[in-house]
Amino acid sequence: MQKNTVLLISMGILALVILLVAFKNIKGNQTVKVPPSNGGDKGFAVVELFTSEGCSSCPPADELIAILQKQNTQRPIYVLAYHVDYWDNKEWRDTFDNHEYSKRQSDYSGWLRLQSIYTPQIVVNGRTEFVGSDKDALLKAVTTGLSTSPADSLSITCRLVNDQIVVEYQTDARMGRTSLVFTLIQKSGQSKVRGGENAGLTLTHVQIVRKLLVTTLHANNDSVQLTVPSDFKTNEWELIAFLQNKADGSILTAARSTVAKPYGNTAGR
Repeated sequence: MQKNTVLLISMGILALVILLVAFKNIKGNQTVKVPPSNGGDKGFAVVELFTSEGCSSCPPADELIAILQKQNTQRPIYVLAYHVDYWDNKEWRDTFDNHEYSKRQSDYSGWLRLQSIYTPQIVVNGRTEFVGSDKDALLKAVTTGLSTSPADSLSITCRLVNDQIVVEYQTDARMGRTSLVFTLIQKSGQSKVRGGENAGLTLTHVQIVRKLLVTTLHANNDSVQLTVPSDFKTNEWELIAFLQNKADGSILTAARSTVAKPYGNTAGR
């Protein structure tokens, strides 16, 4: 009984912290421009947001990464929004949810030695985590990532073949100890929420992860295939890939690519 009471109190304190951070940033997050790096960007920043349409604390975090994305174009900042499924209930199920994204967040809980998972949560480069609406923490983590040169390289090209995206990659990373992560991204989306904590709101999302493929790096040059969703459109989606240390979750380098249409085909997708 006492243990359950302590757990409930801890969850309540965490929820209060998230709300306070969200309130602080709602008033002042119109600018999320990352300061320029001395001598240019040497590194990269993979920004992974774990969010849910069923969570009333999540819209400010969704807004924060949207502004980050808009105000920092042409910089090696890779934004990904995973819609987890553990907020789903009979009142509302997240339009973009996937249990694989909840499992990925649980992996970070282990890598970062956290006691629990929560939303909204941001993880940058697999090394730093914080409440997803904390603008100051986001700017600090992204700035650090951009100023740190990666030891490994990764390049990708993508093309659409029937209902498959063929991703060809090249890397000089060490094999066996590294995961190669592929994410198919829908650049924007919108939902009219009819139930749950955000009932009645129209939520706008960016950089929505629609497919996740994690494989062990076994060759420096190879290709993988991803089946596209039925609503896929080449000009509204992109693919982001990155290398991740299997032992501690740190992200080693990243790359992005548009998806080219089949040769000679200018219609349809």
